[in-house]
Amino acid sequence: MDWADTPEQAAFRAEVRSFIGENFPASYRPDPDAEQSLEPEDVYGYNWPVDRSSDDPARREGARAWASALASRGWITPGWPEEYGGAGLSALEEFILSEEMMRAGVPTVNGIGAFLLGPTLLAHGTDAQKSEHLPAIARGERTWAQGFSETESGSDLASLRTRAVRDGEEYVVNGQKVWTSLGHHADWLFVLVRTDPTAERPHRGITFLLVDTATLGVTVRPIQDIRGDAPFSEVFFEDARIPVANRVGEENRGWYVAMDALSFERAGIGATVKYEQALARLTSYLGSPEGEEYRRADWGHGARRDLARRYTEMRVLYNLARYTVSQQAAGAVPGYEASVNQLFSAELHQRLARTAARVFGPYAQLWRGGPLDARFTHQRLDSVAATFLGGTAEIQRNVIATRGLGLPRS
Repeated sequence: MDWADTPEQAAFRAEVRSFIGENFPASYRPDPDAEQSLEPEDVYGYNWPVDRSSDDPARREGARAWASALASRGWITPGWPEEYGGAGLSALEEFILSEEMMRAGVPTVNGIGAFLLGPTLLAHGTDAQKSEHLPAIARGERTWAQGFSETESGSDLASLRTRAVRDGEEYVVNGQKVWTSLGHHADWLFVLVRTDPTAERPHRGITFLLVDTATLGVTVRPIQDIRGDAPFSEVFFEDARIPVANRVGEENRGWYVAMDALSFERAGIGATVKYEQALARLTSYLGSPEGEEYRRADWGHGARRDLARRYTEMRVLYNLARYTVSQQAAGAVPGYEASVNQLFSAELHQRLARTAARVFGPYAQLWRGGPLDARFTHQRLDSVAATFLGGTAEIQRNVIATRGLGLPRS
């Protein structure tokens, strides 16, 4: 297929590049010593939800100034209607904006609130919920985290046990969530709770709630990962009272709201650009004098073949992303295609990290210094979670098999 820009798209791409060059704060620089979250579309050295409250004044003010600049154009939430702070861009324009930001190495703003919760509220929220939450997200003033997974309800989400009992105009919530990405940096959470424990089918007794993290009875604790950083957290609810007005959709029908939320997947261009840049950095480094010092003496033909395969796979990933966004542009909601994209991207992440590890041999174990300042060592540990982050590889394959290929469930 021909993915070349139309003249209008090329003009918009040039506009985005110019905007970034003129508006990205010079004081907002990447932090090479800070581990970033596990999201594949994060820019190395930046983590906007963390940076906006950093102890470093330059990082904090830089993050806020960048959010303000994007918000002035509606580009934090580019596909949203203008009445809620968006720019009303088409799916293809939004894709171009994301691609150019990644290629320029500048962070997006407001992550999960902008790309996942916002569209969910636009589809299912009340007028009051939209008015309260959407403009704050679009201005970069309120960040969100997703409270779905539990200790024994990750892949089998419908078995969740966090309980909400209605008491007048409030729900009293008790339970625990885990693996909540950047939960300890979020102002609000959107949470799935069980409101009907007697439902014949477990997913029919679940409700979708919006929760202020400052609510009495809500405790958020960071969890340290394999890298020694804390990109996610666990959340405890102890008789936390949540207004019924914070319910999205009908009581006991939250599962369907959540499934709609998970359908608002990004096309994946950020991951594609991130891996492309990493591979280009690796191949260039291997040909440099410093790279010759660190690469294995027998790296030769096998490694060259692996590098060529990684490049080919990245072009496949790019085409998957373009295909997904072309569907969105045609008015379709991606279904199993999002699972194809996520699965291929996650496994490519791991293969790229292993390729670098094989090339550098024992030097790939250095946590600081060494080849490319140990960036691929960090990426290798980062990639461990790739095939279960946001849905395990097994679940993605089941979705592809049943929804994409029409195979029976048993």
